[in-house]
Amino acid sequence: MKFSTSLTFAVAAASTASAHSIFVSLNNGAVGDGVRVPSYDGPIQDVTSSSIVCNGDPNPTSKTNTVITVQAGSTATLTWRHTLTSGADDVIDASHKGPVMAYLKKVEDAKTDSGVGGGWFKIAEDAFDGSAWGVDRLIANKGVQSITLPKCIAPGQYLLRGELIALHAASSPNGAQFYMECAQINVVGGSADKTPASVSFPGAYKADDKGILYNLYSGSKTYTAPGPSAFKC
Repeated sequence: MKFSTSLTFAVAAASTASAHSIFVSLNNGAVGDGVRVPSYDGPIQDVTSSSIVCNGDPNPTSKTNTVITVQAGSTATLTWRHTLTSGADDVIDASHKGPVMAYLKKVEDAKTDSGVGGGWFKIAEDAFDGSAWGVDRLIANKGVQSITLPKCIAPGQYLLRGELIALHAASSPNGAQFYMECAQINVVGGSADKTPASVSFPGAYKADDKGILYNLYSGSKTYTAPGPSAFKC
């Protein structure tokens, strides 16, 4: 038991800045073109902070005037990298296992809306299948997260929030590491057949949610990601 506890601590303590990650581009666009990328690749760990929405203090994000047009029902690709200049072989440290998710929020102006508050709905979740994590599959896919934009939502401007949660230190309160950025998109061709139920950020996550306060090294074969279920048309 003493050895196991020490090993767990050593693995968690081994985390360094080299393990961090950023959602840098959408649909193979230029880095930061339409995506609010930060100047530093560190995590957010306070789920009550407004920075849990689209990143922010202590990781100031850049402004972009680009709004990326996407087709409802199409597949969008979110590219993740350790830094803004890293390549496909440098996504995130393999020890940073956890879920990979995506959310949308309909807004009037994607260039200026902070994203803080209600209206968010989850559209993609790749968590744990009993043997491998979403982060494992993201690394294997060279940092590319593929998601389907719901065909039944209303057309218009949205914020697209890509998110990773690293659980290597999540057995301690506020130990989970959240990595997220927001892309500014304009969805065309949506049928507006359904209005998704929505949640608020901050507010959707609690620090003691079982998918946030979680012992990665317990041997459990089950995991429940935080937040709502992914919306389906």
